[in-house]
Amino acid sequence: AEAQRLGIVEGRRYTLIGTVPSQHMYGFESIVLLAMQSGGAISSKQPFYPSDICAAISASPRPRMLVTTPFHLRSLMDDGLDVPPLDLLLSATAPISENLVREAEMRFDAPLIEIYGCTESGQIASRRPSVSTEWCLFPGVRITFQDGRAWVGGGHVDGLVELGDVLESVDKDRFLLHGRTEDLVNIAGNRSSLSYLNHQLNMIPGVLDGIFFMPENENPERVVRLTALVVAPGLDAESLTLALSERIHSAFLPRPLLFVDALPRNDTSKLPRELLDALAQAGMERLAHGNNR
Repeated sequence: AEAQRLGIVEGRRYTLIGTVPSQHMYGFESIVLLAMQSGGAISSKQPFYPSDICAAISASPRPRMLVTTPFHLRSLMDDGLDVPPLDLLLSATAPISENLVREAEMRFDAPLIEIYGCTESGQIASRRPSVSTEWCLFPGVRITFQDGRAWVGGGHVDGLVELGDVLESVDKDRFLLHGRTEDLVNIAGNRSSLSYLNHQLNMIPGVLDGIFFMPENENPERVVRLTALVVAPGLDAESLTLALSERIHSAFLPRPLLFVDALPRNDTSKLPRELLDALAQAGMERLAHGNNR
C-alpha cells in the first residue's frame, strides 16, 4: 500500500537511504519492505550526522529517496551544507513543522511525504504537508470511532486496532490529526495539546529543538505547570518567554523553562520520558544555583 501511494511500483527502482534503523517499524516498512515490493536498492549506510547524510545521498544512484525524521531533517537543514538533490523525501515518528517542510522541499528539490501509523497497525495513511493538512488512508483501511476513541481496521490491518491519537474524520478516506490522546493538557480550565505547544515552541527563530512535558503531580490540590526543555544557544529565558507568550495562552507558558545543550533523542528521534525527567532535574538544580545553561 505504501509503495502504491508513493508511486514507486511503476517501473522506477529507487535507492532508499535511511537515517532510521530498519528494525524499527517505520524503518522496516519504509526501507526493507518498500525495497522488496518495488525491486529497489537499499543503501548500506545509516547516516546520522548531516555530512554523512549528504555523502550517503551523493553516493546513491537516482532515483533516490531519503527515509528520515523531523529531527534528522532539522539538523541537516541547520547545518548549512549544500545538499544533493533527491527524488522523494519520507518523514515520520514526530510532527513536522510547515517551515521545515517548505525548506526541505526547496533545498532537496523533491516532494516530502509524511507517514502516519503505529506499531500495532503499521502504516495506515500519508499526506504531503505542503499541499494539505488532511491525511489520506491507504486503500481498504477505515477509521471508526467508539466511545471517543479512534480505531483502525481493514486493508492490511488485522482486526481492529485502537489508535492513541485524537482524530477528526473528514470523510471515509481522510482525517485530521490533532495529537496524542495522552498529549491533551488542561491547566486552570484552559485546554491544549503538547503537540501544538511543541510546534509553537519550535517555530520560534533561534530554537533548534525543544519540548514541553507535564511533570508528575504528587499533590492533586496543586496546579501543575508545564516544563520546557529548549536548545536555543542564542536566546535567553526572557526573550523566549516573550516570544512564546505571543503564540500560546499564558496558562501554558513553561514554569520552568530550562535551557539544555541537546535533547536525548534516540535513533528514531523519540524522547524517552525517564531521560527527560533526569534532564529536567539536572536543569532545576542548576537553576537553583542561578545557572540556566
